[in-house]
Amino acid sequence: MQHLNKAMKKLHVMVKPVGAACNLDCTYCYYLSKSDLLDYRGEFKMNYASLEQFIKQYIQAHNAPEILFTWQGGEPTLLGIDYFKKVVELQQKYCPQGSVILNDLQTNGVLLNDKWCQFLKENRFIVGLSIDGPKAIHDYYRVNKAGKGSFEQVYRSVLLLQKHQVPFATLTCINNHSAQYALEIYQFLRDVLQSPQIQFIPIVEHSSFTAESSTQALIDVKVVGANAATNVTSWSVSAQQWGQFLCTVFDEWYENDIGKENVIYFEAMFQIWLGMTSPICTHAPLCGKGLAMELNGDVYSCDHFVYPDYKLGNINDHQLDEMAFSKKQEDFGRGKSTTLTPQCQRCDYLFACYGECPKNRIATDKAGNIGHNFLCQGWYMFYSYIDERLAKLIKSKGLSVSKGAYKAKLAKVR
Repeated sequence: MQHLNKAMKKLHVMVKPVGAACNLDCTYCYYLSKSDLLDYRGEFKMNYASLEQFIKQYIQAHNAPEILFTWQGGEPTLLGIDYFKKVVELQQKYCPQGSVILNDLQTNGVLLNDKWCQFLKENRFIVGLSIDGPKAIHDYYRVNKAGKGSFEQVYRSVLLLQKHQVPFATLTCINNHSAQYALEIYQFLRDVLQSPQIQFIPIVEHSSFTAESSTQALIDVKVVGANAATNVTSWSVSAQQWGQFLCTVFDEWYENDIGKENVIYFEAMFQIWLGMTSPICTHAPLCGKGLAMELNGDVYSCDHFVYPDYKLGNINDHQLDEMAFSKKQEDFGRGKSTTLTPQCQRCDYLFACYGECPKNRIATDKAGNIGHNFLCQGWYMFYSYIDERLAKLIKSKGLSVSKGAYKAKLAKVR
């Protein structure tokens, strides 16, 4: 009851207690190279002093009835079960009366076994499992240090999670190769893995990406040559591929799976068309609500902006809530909307994505303005494709459509 008379205060930090260390060598991984950029000072895991500082401050920064911790990497299971037993011990030490602590562990699944699953179940962990589809698709880029596919190990972990009734969601990266198999991937996640929640992540990486502070844009990409804005890595999904992938999966979901399958993007679009703020940061008007913390205690604006210019401080020297609600972080969050290109500002579907994730703003708009989203064409294809059907779906449930170009067109006709 103590929370009812207080303004809700909460924040979210993606913790990387093992840094960029990983037992896989996925071709498209954007984080493996961070070990060369960051100063780990010879450390290979977050020490217990920093861990305790973080857990204590993170809990104190909340007055919500539920406090969610997110553990990522690299690969966090490399730390072993005993490390996470310490995590739970510290959480219990600082958890205030009336609050519930939850943990989200994002993993590639390779090291999961019965003992891990027993621990995860007993301590109410939610697992985010990375898997890119059936074996041939998954193994195309998700390989181990020896260059061999990881599918068999990951699929085994799915069976273990199901056996021990550990709640999990699947995270599926869509790249230049997997984008060709939209229906096959979705049906595999739905029918074979029976994933309770499906998240698709588009892979986009500029071949010479450098994040720097800038008064003109949220990110400044150093490029050379007239066509450099589209000079992405070979494994990046194209805008056309991304839009077609989403449309294909949406068709299957709309015809057969509404109310049955939780596809995060589609559920989010339903809420957006109702006039609600997107539950996904990449499609909200502001960002900056999801910080990242490295194993040495350094805190950054976002895990896609773990660069010196976006460092907010260190957990051992600064208070977490002061960093999270600082002027620097506020400017970072508002920069998502204030740096939109003119094309973006005039778009019928601005309300749906607000230029999507700033990390993907590595292209130019039709007028040549820099800082446009590389996936814009694909997102626009998807929004215009689902607009009318989303409106009909909302009306069929007795609700009012608040957003959408289709709604605006109907108003003009009337």
